Amino acid sequence: MAGGKVRKEKAKAGGAQTPYQGGISFHKSKGQHILKNPLLVDSIVQKSGIKSTDVILEIGPGTGNLTKKLLEAGKKVIAVEIDARMVLELQRRFQGTPLSNRLQIIQGDVLKTELPYFDICVANIPYQISSPLTFKLLHHKPAFRCAIIMFQKEFAMRLIAQPGDKLYCRLTVNTQRLAQVSHLLKVGRNNFRPPPKVDSSVVRIEPRKQFEVNEKEWDGFLRICFNRKNKTLGSIFRQKKVLSLLEKNYKTLQALNLNPAQQGAVEETNEVMDFEDMEMDDDEADDEMEVEDGNAEGETSEFKEKVLRVLKDNDFENERSSKLKLREFVTLLSEFCKAGIHFS
Repeated sequence: MAGGKVRKEKAKAGGAQTPYQGGISFHKSKGQHILKNPLLVDSIVQKSGIKSTDVILEIGPGTGNLTKKLLEAGKKVIAVEIDARMVLELQRRFQGTPLSNRLQIIQGDVLKTELPYFDICVANIPYQISSPLTFKLLHHKPAFRCAIIMFQKEFAMRLIAQPGDKLYCRLTVNTQRLAQVSHLLKVGRNNFRPPPKVDSSVVRIEPRKQFEVNEKEWDGFLRICFNRKNKTLGSIFRQKKVLSLLEKNYKTLQALNLNPAQQGAVEETNEVMDFEDMEMDDDEADDEMEVEDGNAEGETSEFKEKVLRVLKDNDFENERSSKLKLREFVTLLSEFCKAGIHFS
């Protein structure tokens, strides 16, 4: 009991809520870390390149420290905030000021909210929504000019990674297919109230003309390529599970007798490959992952040879996903599809 009491007192003393000078408690569990350094706020606004005619989207405005500077710089700010307490604080802060008629507050979960038109997004977001929010923004229509977003440092480094970097991953390739990403600022944890456990970074995301691919094909293809990114593609595409799923899809398409103009229709069938559990560690034993070169009669798998032929003919067999450029992924996917090998 004594041990339990001590733990309870510690939890109370260091709790997950940190009081704000206006009486509001910040919830770390909700990712509420408010920027308190005015010089940093000014730097973010300056590097955003805001025009006086811009409609600005701000996600998670909190108590409005950044909001105020954005209102001064642009034409209008649309602030999306899920916490009703923060909404009231924003309303109180700007009520009766010349800035109030240029502030629109939307209370709700940004991931479930249909976003209105905006020119630029500037945000210090809850880090737990980093990935889904990034792709929600990148698929937003009409496209915006750029987004200036505060991310957890490691997540930001994944976004800007280059082939060969340790943090280069599926997230990197998916993001860079849709946008140009650049690093703007490193931000220490002590610039926030309450301070998070990790440092942060501000990045600039600019939507660009996309490489045209079938989204489901692309997703299935990258899941395979990056399940063991430091292995050669030849090794990855010899894996039993990979070949089994690809062959199943191949036979389904053959049975449906689809021509190239009809291939998109496969998305409407129930025969969609599941690569959700394809994530594996690079130290897994190769002999557990690869198929034999032949069956009991010594014959070679015809489908396996078809897959490997695509890799060999296009000089990808000995390449590694960790070192491939975006355009090379697009090229390889195209060659697989030309051979009738599909990933959705």
